[in-house]
Amino acid sequence: MGAVDCHCHLAAPEFQRDIESVLEDAKKKNEPATLRRGFVRQNQHWNNSKVLALVVVAEHSGDFTKIIQLSERYPGFVFACLGIHPVQSIPAGCERSVILKDLEEAFPLIELYKDHLLAIGEIGLDFTPRFASSDEQKEGQRQVLMKQIQLAKQLDLPLNVHSRSAGRPTINLLKEQGAEKVLLHAFDGKPSVAMEGVKAGYFFSIPPSITRSEQKQKLVKQLPLESICLETDSPALGPEKQVRNEPKNIFIAAEYIAEIKGISVEEVLDVTTQNSLKVFPKLKNFLRK
Repeated sequence: MGAVDCHCHLAAPEFQRDIESVLEDAKKKNEPATLRRGFVRQNQHWNNSKVLALVVVAEHSGDFTKIIQLSERYPGFVFACLGIHPVQSIPAGCERSVILKDLEEAFPLIELYKDHLLAIGEIGLDFTPRFASSDEQKEGQRQVLMKQIQLAKQLDLPLNVHSRSAGRPTINLLKEQGAEKVLLHAFDGKPSVAMEGVKAGYFFSIPPSITRSEQKQKLVKQLPLESICLETDSPALGPEKQVRNEPKNIFIAAEYIAEIKGISVEEVLDVTTQNSLKVFPKLKNFLRK
């Protein structure tokens, strides 16, 4: 038994110096989390669990080769997703809303690496005012997302989706475009909006930051376990602010979900792993129950 980290950023600069040790730590059998006192575990069997797979997403084309190289160095453990994020940081430190030119530059590389891909991602919408304050910027993001949805259809690949401050518009656009296999990562919208995604058959991945996020806690209460996956979003969204998050922290998210749902961690790990196989069918070739 173990966990699938459905969304992490291992090509990030924060991992440049020690990525090998980070991956080796993820492979080790889990040591029970100790960040929350007073939590009585309902089933101890999961303590020997480990991370089964890491789904590594891109933000821009500069990530692509690094991610493919990681997937080749760790076959059957690191799985590549390539796509263009709605917020671009090129040049470095200058964050802006994505434009079609960003995607046009990325398409040849996605075509080159298409046989290596588990999914297209990280893609989506981000209507945070500092990134998308104008209708023109929002429409630009929509156009980029629509083209990537169509690309995923052509390649028969799922979508790994970002939707910060744009939960309802993202879900609506996904449905309008006929997207079927969809993971919405770290969804920050209302539970009622998330349930529209559940009705469409979409999955929602929960990061370790649930320990400090009332919004994520409310979301998990509402979502059926059958629609939940696990993620870390490493190096972001860890259990502690301003501390680098790592894939090994996936079990903190599982623990907290179990606590909220009043079920065993073992059940959370089992069901979320099966959910990851549903949203990412290629994982079935590598993971066995």
